[in-house]
Amino acid sequence: MKIAQVAPLFESVPPQLYGGTERVVSYLTEELVRQGHEVTLFASGDSITTANLVSCCPRALRLDGGVRDAIPHLMVMLDKVRERALDFDVVHFHVDYFHLPFFRDVPMLTTLHGRQDLADHMPFYHRFHDLPFVSISDAQRKPLPQAKFVATVYHGLPLDLHAPNLGPPGNYLAFLGRVSPEKRPDRAIAIARAAGMPLKIAAKVDKADEDYFHGVIEPLLDGADVEFVGEINERIKTEFLGQAKALLFPIDWPEPFGLVMIEAMACGTPVLAFKSGSVPEIIDEGVTGRVVCSTEEALKVLPDVLALDRSAVRQRFEERFSSARMASDYVEVYRAIATRVIRPDPSIYRTSLTGMPSFIAAAEERRQRIG
Repeated sequence: MKIAQVAPLFESVPPQLYGGTERVVSYLTEELVRQGHEVTLFASGDSITTANLVSCCPRALRLDGGVRDAIPHLMVMLDKVRERALDFDVVHFHVDYFHLPFFRDVPMLTTLHGRQDLADHMPFYHRFHDLPFVSISDAQRKPLPQAKFVATVYHGLPLDLHAPNLGPPGNYLAFLGRVSPEKRPDRAIAIARAAGMPLKIAAKVDKADEDYFHGVIEPLLDGADVEFVGEINERIKTEFLGQAKALLFPIDWPEPFGLVMIEAMACGTPVLAFKSGSVPEIIDEGVTGRVVCSTEEALKVLPDVLALDRSAVRQRFEERFSSARMASDYVEVYRAIATRVIRPDPSIYRTSLTGMPSFIAAAEERRQRIG
């Protein structure tokens, strides 16, 4: 198939450090290419891919000190996608919902990567209830019964991305992700200290969370038992997770997926997670970790988590969360989406009336190509 992947511009694909959505887009794109599909990636110019890269800004917006407003850059990208829309059997968007008004007549799919339970979202999804969405967990779609979800596709990782540590790990618990109130690093610190175990925190601090970090978390970093590592890259992540006795995932919000949970599983590291959002869908109770509802319960089951078989954790990861499985699931959805009838409309595309015959011919050629 001819597939377009449209990524956010805040991070490169893959991101240099933190960036869950861009990381997933990278894994998906590379696996689709490996499976023989013709893939075009619309992303920042510093992205690295085996697909055809269309640069939509010179570098990741978060790393570009001259960028003050991301919206104009996103609009330029969407216009580039629109110019080439009929080159593809399907256009797969990962940029929330900015594109929806402009691509109604294109075979396209939108994966929602963020939380969807905010009141401001509701009128939007009522308006665009006929367009196809993919959720990354069943929990993510619950607030939007009016939206047209055509599938749930769990994230996946390349099987060779993280080498599992199946031998004895180090002596510490791990927290990985982002320092923010909803991720609850303070809860991770409380659990580790109450259990008498060292904790290592590898996390990004966004500007929006700097007050929380300095006011709440920094005062808790006053002992040798808690080490703040900061942001880490993929190579360091393998060692960081693989040497941990367990990953603490003590969230306090409806997490749509939680990529760090399967990253830990890939390393053979079990997960102790709080029951919210997608967590019960991702954790296989008693195999890859335990799901709890309170700090007290977390302390009670922590010894059970530490005793889990690390080889079984890795095996379950391979069975459920590979990038090959993720790509195959998406291809099934792509084929269904691509069979929709296209109604070319010159008011939507930059095509003059004299160019309409070639536009219609391109649409007909695409229909014949996908059968």
